[in-house]
This record gives sequence, structure tokens and C-alpha cells, in this order.
Amino acid sequence: MSAKHPIIAITGSSGAGTTTTTNAIKHIFRSLNISAAFIEGDSFHRYTRPEMEKKVRDAQQEGKHISYFGREANDFGLLETLFDSYGETGQGKLRRYLHTFDEAVPYNQLPGTFTPWQDLEQNTDLLFYEGLHGAVVDQEHNVDVAKHVDLLIGMVPIINLEWIQKLIRDTSERGHSREAVMGSIVRSMDDYINHITPQFSRTHINFQRVPTVDTSNPFSAKDIPSLDESFVVIRFRGIDDVDFPYYLRMIEGSFMSRINTLVVPGGKMGLAMELVLTPLIKDIILKKRALENLAPLDLPI
Repeated sequence: MSAKHPIIAITGSSGAGTTTTTNAIKHIFRSLNISAAFIEGDSFHRYTRPEMEKKVRDAQQEGKHISYFGREANDFGLLETLFDSYGETGQGKLRRYLHTFDEAVPYNQLPGTFTPWQDLEQNTDLLFYEGLHGAVVDQEHNVDVAKHVDLLIGMVPIINLEWIQKLIRDTSERGHSREAVMGSIVRSMDDYINHITPQFSRTHINFQRVPTVDTSNPFSAKDIPSLDESFVVIRFRGIDDVDFPYYLRMIEGSFMSRINTLVVPGGKMGLAMELVLTPLIKDIILKKRALENLAPLDLPI
């Protein structure tokens, strides 16, 4: 980790609330006048959508599985190279994976393809990553992405909620058939167990959304449980001086379930994130500016 060019990573998958988190983070950046380089985890897929579909078919014929959760479909080494480069120099390269026609049209490309690589914006305060593998470690290939990150945030849905979100998103927004999505879930389980879930033991904070409605059969669900139909479990790890009494006063309906765990109503998730993350991000920026031998700016409280 390098406070001179810090990195914040949100790692999580469908149904976790990454959109709410990203919006909260962007609001914090605006309030603290932080310039961030934004990186999407899908940028580090190895294959375009047609290439991936062929890889899936080939793997099935061989009795194997390949999924976006695992190492074969993602270049973990390239992601670590970016984090290492940014941490050392504040520079690196990015591209985008274009999911939909709306995303692809401005680039005159097809959905499921990548934009060309380009240099990151110069003189950013920090790098912000949101994707599947912000805390991934692949010992077999000597890759450790997690060690480069100054603040690791896990967005963790219970598995049934994740499947509901994936089924509804991929069928309604990305044009996949229900059968194809269910097949994808089955194929992804080994990779999910080996590459996704271990990350949440490396994160500094986990936000886990737990529905309070029946999700016992996710494959028959017609809608995604709302935030107001959920609680959010917030677990802290390796963070000193967490002011739990302050959070309990500020977030109505919150309570503690363990000495390092705060539970808040789902509708308060955005508020909780801003209350919890603002002082942590502010501290990262103050340390960065101290290293730069600059007088700390008058950041908002």
C-alpha cells in the first residue's frame, strides 16, 4: 500500500449494492474535493463476449467450467500491474468493457467489446476500483491484488439475493435467456468459492445486504428485494477507533450484533456508508498530502 498514490477498492458482485456504494463514494469525493481515477473490474476480462461464449462452449465439451469469477476469464496479473503502477507513480492505463448498446454506440462498437487502452488522467488524488476482484489473491500464479489497496470495501449479498439480481439483470438488461443465466450460475460456483468469497476475509469493511422477505427460491423471484426490505450488516476489520456509539446515535434503527459488527436498516445504507467511509477516506488523503510535503487542505468535516 502507498499513501502517496492511494487506492480504494470495492469488491463485490450482483445484488450487493455496488451502485449505492459507488454513488456514496462519489458524493464523498465531491465533498472532500478529491479527484479520482475510476476503474471498472470488467476492464480486466480476457475475452470479448463472443470469445467468452466460445470459451464456455469449448469448456463444456471438455467437461470443464469457465466463468467471469475465475482466473481464466480475467487477467489478475494485469490488474495487479495497474495497482502497482498507480501506487508507485500515480499512472497507469485503463479501458472499458461495453455491456450494452447504449454503452457501445458512442464508441462505434458492439456490446461485449473493449475500448482501446488509454492513459489514466494525470494528477489524480487516488484510484477507485469497483468490480469483482479488488482483493483477489492467486497464489498459484503469484498474484496479490489486495496488498496494493489502502481501503478495501466488500459488498456482499447473501447468495440467494445475488442470484435473484443476476437473473433479473441479465435477462432484462443484457438480453440473456433465463436458461443461459442459470447455466452461468452453475458454471461459476467453483470460481465463486475459490476466487470471490475468500476476498471478504481480506477486506477492511464488509457491507452485506440481507433481505427480510422470502428469497428461498431465487429462481422463481419476480423482483429484487428493495433496500427497505433489507438490513445491512457492516463488519469492521483492522480499523482502529471505530466510533460505534456515534453511528448508533446517527442511524435510526441501528444496533450492534457483535463487537465489530453494526447492523443498519437497508434504507439507511447510503447514509451509513457516508458516515463510515468519509473519515477513512479523509485520513487517506491527509496522509497523501503530508507525504507530498503540502500543508493539509481545509477538508470539510
